[in-house]
Amino acid sequence: MSTYEASLASAAAFIEQHERFLVINHVNPDGDATGSLLGTGWLLRQLGKQAVLVNEGSTPKKFGFLPGAEQIMNASCQEKPEFDAVITCDCADFARIGDVKEWLPAGMPLLNIDHHPTNDLFGTYNLVRTDAAATAEVLYDLITHMKQPIPQEMAVCLYTGLLTDTGGFRYSNTTPHVMETASALLACGVEPAPIAERMLETITKAHVRLLQRALQTLILRDGDQAAYLTITAADMEACGAQNDDTEGLVNYARNIEGVEVGVLYKEVAPDKVKVSLRSARIVDVAAIAQSIGGGGHVRAAGCTVHGSLAAAKQIVEQKVSAALAGQEASS
Repeated sequence: MSTYEASLASAAAFIEQHERFLVINHVNPDGDATGSLLGTGWLLRQLGKQAVLVNEGSTPKKFGFLPGAEQIMNASCQEKPEFDAVITCDCADFARIGDVKEWLPAGMPLLNIDHHPTNDLFGTYNLVRTDAAATAEVLYDLITHMKQPIPQEMAVCLYTGLLTDTGGFRYSNTTPHVMETASALLACGVEPAPIAERMLETITKAHVRLLQRALQTLILRDGDQAAYLTITAADMEACGAQNDDTEGLVNYARNIEGVEVGVLYKEVAPDKVKVSLRSARIVDVAAIAQSIGGGGHVRAAGCTVHGSLAAAKQIVEQKVSAALAGQEASS
């Protein structure tokens, strides 16, 4: 039995041993986090378990079409429910669950389901496959290991996670196993076109207004190998934007011809800046993010800098320049 097969067996046993679950995804959830959260909820209820699904804040409106999305609690608005076990979805470290961590008493059994290479294995049990494209892919493996059927509702949630974390099956993490998984989910009744339209094609007016402002801040550095965009707190307010309206903006930096690393700075407060990093082919942006207290994937990562926007730019740009210089030296 491989290590991963043993982890699948342990995860299945964990679920079988408990009855009342709190299921959590990461702060500012994306398609994989939300799809995996809902997919886990469908699995637990199918097994006759109780499941309460929770975010630190509200679920982005664009995920409202997903089956069961209306059942996701906003932890900041509701009282703590009763539970005897926890499952986290798509959280690379314990801090990523946000303020919900205050709900968990010491010693609470926790199953950590994830795919991030920077995952620090914070669970009592850890089902982590770092070569998976999405947590939804890992969850699909668990469901099939448990020999559970996948109804259409569950399949839609898992497919959405796969679709979004592979960039519409365009990124380098699109493996044969990803496509086999997607094919199996389509066979469960998923209609791919409406999901792709919602997740990949439709943008908000606020997103367009932010893009207009962000492009005016574009700076190219390191021989045009690095591109930087900036969104300030004032920009967010002026555009009437929410956090999810910034999704995808960083790609405009990375997608410029000749650019290896694209960066988006988003000022959250005068002393707090969220940084999104993307790379094209070479630089490990997860290593850069992790060195600043963040994490993610080789080609897509992020971190939060506690300091001014100017300070964040100085820190990040030095590390990006060093990474690019290191790649040149090794080539």
